[in-house]
Amino acid sequence: MSVFAALNGRAKLLLTLFVLGLAAAPLAADRYLVSVLILIFYFAYLGQAWNIMMGFAGQLSLGHSLYVGLGAYIAAALWTKFGIGPWAGMFAGMAIAMAFGAAIGWLGFRFGIAGVYFALLTIAFAEFTRIAFDHMDWTGRAGGLFLPVRAEQAGQWWNLRGGPLLFYYLALALMLGALWLCAALRASRLGHYWLAVREDEAAARALGIDAFAVKMQAVLISSAMAAIGGTFYAFYYNNLFPAQIFDMSRSIEMILAPIVGGLGTLFGPILGAFILTPLGEGLIAATEEAGLSAPGTKAVFYGLALMAIVWVAPSGVWPWLRRKLGLETP
Repeated sequence: MSVFAALNGRAKLLLTLFVLGLAAAPLAADRYLVSVLILIFYFAYLGQAWNIMMGFAGQLSLGHSLYVGLGAYIAAALWTKFGIGPWAGMFAGMAIAMAFGAAIGWLGFRFGIAGVYFALLTIAFAEFTRIAFDHMDWTGRAGGLFLPVRAEQAGQWWNLRGGPLLFYYLALALMLGALWLCAALRASRLGHYWLAVREDEAAARALGIDAFAVKMQAVLISSAMAAIGGTFYAFYYNNLFPAQIFDMSRSIEMILAPIVGGLGTLFGPILGAFILTPLGEGLIAATEEAGLSAPGTKAVFYGLALMAIVWVAPSGVWPWLRRKLGLETP
């Protein structure tokens, strides 16, 4: 289903102008603004991936950095060790992330681990994987894995070797592609099954819905999407550290955008990323310029912002904004 099919005329116009504006933004934006927009698109994309798990299927995962890290490390290691391109490495990372997701889902759903206990299970897997990568020679151990940057590869876009504009439009495509995919999934029979399980799993089972299979599909799709985001991360930053990419703070950053924007909505993760990411980056720049930078400043700010938004708009900013603008959007 096209995203446009669920929009009224005003919403279609605003979405078209929004996409066209983002496509043309690099023509007027400086390098710093382009880098901030890349981060916005990246977190909006990951927010959509997590939103499938929690917003659609109602399964709380606080360890999604596991899938991002696996996608990043597999693609990066295959590139640095064997010269295998990032596209093939991306599919390998997706497969391994989905295998981990299947293991977590099977353990959680088969044995009735739900709610906060399922969230703890996801954290445990992410932390276990972080410790494992801290001691793996193949991926550089705790010292990190660094992707080579060579002048002769500067124009090889097919190997994700290029400048900021390449990653800008790639991140934009990821965000818009995730929006389209989530719209199609939500309108599908599977999407309706997810919503039924989220609202009342016992009632969904009584209606003949295979809750285990439905939730497993949510885990597999969400983990695969997160792994794609990990591949993008690896080739954009060109360095990976287990303590950084598998850390729980990464999972928290991932889930804030859909929570702030509107859990279970299509445009909520995008709006949440556009709110939080520029404010967070601006805060870091301001505190560094004033010489007041301190560890955890960004996390404290995110926490305060989340508290304020939950107080003012408990359902998220997007449902509130949608009502104010008179938009018929999911």
